[in-house]
Amino acid sequence: MIEWLILIWNKLIVWFKKNKEPEWYRLAKKELGIMEVPGPLNDKRILEYHTYTDLRADKDSTPWCSAFVCFCIEQAGHVSTSSPLARSWLQWGYPMKGPEVGCIVVFSRGTALWSGHVAFFVREDDKFIYVLGGNQGNAVSIRGYEKERLLGYRWPIAQ
Repeated sequence: MIEWLILIWNKLIVWFKKNKEPEWYRLAKKELGIMEVPGPLNDKRILEYHTYTDLRADKDSTPWCSAFVCFCIEQAGHVSTSSPLARSWLQWGYPMKGPEVGCIVVFSRGTALWSGHVAFFVREDDKFIYVLGGNQGNAVSIRGYEKERLLGYRWPIAQ
């Protein structure tokens, strides 16, 4: 019974992805260009992203890639991790074998096992995975990350 439900669910997701960009991805695209304010001032929109995590940081210079993903996911009506840690997304939703536009992508960062980066899949080439995310060059932008850094792709569980 469970295997049958999973099969049906996966077929629905494939249909959905072929016919429509996910709502959270459309919301993320509207945020392109939001950027940190240099110096002691802070960008109000980035501070709003921070309200979607348990940390509730009060500076736009606090790492905010996960806050941005939390914001987009929750604005689209899903439950996020509410965590400021990028790798928290590895325990969210369900894992995917390959990417789809708008899926969540988690990357390693440095040598610390807790450190990472999270964003939304856009496309890939031979060397890079291009993602739309926050805190990429201190802004919401599209940027390529080395494929070797990939930790996983995730998709939400229907609510």
